[in-house]
Amino acid sequence: MPANARISQRIASIAESATLAVDAKAKALKAAGRPVIGFGAGEPDFPTPDYVVEAAVKAAREPRFHRYSPAGGLPELKQAIAEKTMRDSGYQIDPAQVLVTNGGKQAVYESFATLLDPGDEVLVPTPYWTTYPEAIRLAGGVPVEIFAGPEQGYLVNIDQLEAAVTENTKVLLFVSPSNPTGAVYSPEQVAEIGRWAASKGLWVITDEIYEHLTYDGVPFTSIATAAPELGDKVVILNGVAKTYAMTGWRVGWMIGPKDVIKAATNMQSHATSNVANVSQMAALAAVSGPLTAVDEMKVAFDRRRKAMVDGLNAIEGIECPTPKGAFYAYADVRGLLGKEIDGVRPSTSAELASLVLDKVEVAIVPGEAFGPSGFVRLSYALGDEDLATGIGRLQDFLGTAK
Repeated sequence: MPANARISQRIASIAESATLAVDAKAKALKAAGRPVIGFGAGEPDFPTPDYVVEAAVKAAREPRFHRYSPAGGLPELKQAIAEKTMRDSGYQIDPAQVLVTNGGKQAVYESFATLLDPGDEVLVPTPYWTTYPEAIRLAGGVPVEIFAGPEQGYLVNIDQLEAAVTENTKVLLFVSPSNPTGAVYSPEQVAEIGRWAASKGLWVITDEIYEHLTYDGVPFTSIATAAPELGDKVVILNGVAKTYAMTGWRVGWMIGPKDVIKAATNMQSHATSNVANVSQMAALAAVSGPLTAVDEMKVAFDRRRKAMVDGLNAIEGIECPTPKGAFYAYADVRGLLGKEIDGVRPSTSAELASLVLDKVEVAIVPGEAFGPSGFVRLSYALGDEDLATGIGRLQDFLGTAK
């Protein structure tokens, strides 16, 4: 790139967040008066619980929270996160192993930036959340995609991991429950993958943001506890956004060995300093309180999950496995590609998603955002009425494919 280029090559090479782009377009159309149904962003439609909001209101009135606080997080919140981690995962940590971040995305980037040197490879089970490979590249690393399709439940296996590992591999990214697929690894699979990573001397970065959102009696299993062989080479990413309907409050965290957390905290001290204190106190109320809110949300999510899967599978050319976690359905639409729909023959899932938004005003995210083409992700974290309307439009429109 020429020296006078206005945008650096490092930043210019990053793709826009496809999920947020779809959501922004849907909201713009809605603002213009269009009856758009948005299946794009993974955002619970419930309000943040009252007791969490009240904790924030109280904090906003306290002058001590109007000032800077430690870059790594309020001590009382770090202590609460340590206790919550023990409660939910059986994983014992010290508050010094916690870094409070501005949302989960900052924890993702800072983890990769702290562990990776240029050229280090990260094994990325695919389909992946759209931000992971961009954060890896921004940190100088190389994402190595390992695709697991619907025929294997979107779950990678040891043979695939073994085939992808090289002398440059440093990190395994592990996500269960998964965004975008809703796949959940069994306790046995989690332990097996953790032992394999330990045997290779790899770090594991595990994103546990959907830990409380599993269905059909499927348990959540933290790889940190399932594979003690990993020792201190594991970093846990989490936050309050999904469990407590707090996407806009921007509080996440990373948990890891003290040297990694100290280094990441140093980085954050130069990047953003502390997370907003009012948000931190709201998060403290959330993680210290009961799980009643998420239990109530899960009842609705479960109902919507079943309705969405049934509705999608009623469309010829679509196959949608039943997700076991999170709040997404990941549908295989390869059976529709190349067919004529309203005079158009979409050849990729990106073209199909664009057609659906333009013609019937339903926003879905194409598989290209998460890996290979041929799939679409739909969030069912929206109201029942909107879900039924959106699925109905898809059935009527895509049902004309020939």
